[in-house]
Amino acid sequence: MKLHRFNRDGVAAFAAYRGRLALEPTLPPPLQLLEDPALAELLPGEVEVAAHSFANRLEAGRFFNELLDGARVPSPERDEGLWAWLTLFCFDEVCPTNGRGERDPKDDQARLVPRLDNYQRFYRHLLLGPYLIVRAHRDRPERAIAMLCNPLWQPGEIAEQLASRKELVTNRGVAEAATKLYYDPATGSFKRGAGTKTRGAPRRLADLLNQLDLTYYLYGMTAEELLGLLPKEFDRFRKPTG
Repeated sequence: MKLHRFNRDGVAAFAAYRGRLALEPTLPPPLQLLEDPALAELLPGEVEVAAHSFANRLEAGRFFNELLDGARVPSPERDEGLWAWLTLFCFDEVCPTNGRGERDPKDDQARLVPRLDNYQRFYRHLLLGPYLIVRAHRDRPERAIAMLCNPLWQPGEIAEQLASRKELVTNRGVAEAATKLYYDPATGSFKRGAGTKTRGAPRRLADLLNQLDLTYYLYGMTAEELLGLLPKEFDRFRKPTG
């Protein structure tokens, strides 16, 4: 299918479907909207976008960076209609069915309908979030794998806590420190307890980084320097540093 963007009416139609889905969980996605000339605009260059399955958020972030770089879309992070269209195009990936054929759009509308007017919520979008994280760390996106290793439809506690502040999610030292703390490369998943709200978990890390930002220039610090500032409650996650 050719790459499109929704106009204002298209975004409204998709948002209306998302609202109905919360009440009618077996309602099929209205894929006919994707090429409705009254709702969707063909992007210049007529770029092909193929259906794709993503192993995790990292793979999705890479895919959309390559797609939009190739399409030469200007300022894609500000294009609400583009991300709404892509969300419907990838709907089985961002809102899969369960064994009963039901979909759960969750309570947070910003997961599926982009909220580009709210800097604390636009990273919550299930496609735009990983796109922006990979773009911010495009030299080595693996440093942010703690925010990208989950399935596309399930961002996880680490992404939820760090992505609400652009100063944290784009910070190389912070991303790498979170990965060192909470990600287990041997399993390709999180360490035990990383998804909880206990001491030393991601919620506490985000709160502490917000405090440290008042005293330290976090953008100038390495992951090891940041880890060295953390109190003992993080020892259960922190690797020994020399």
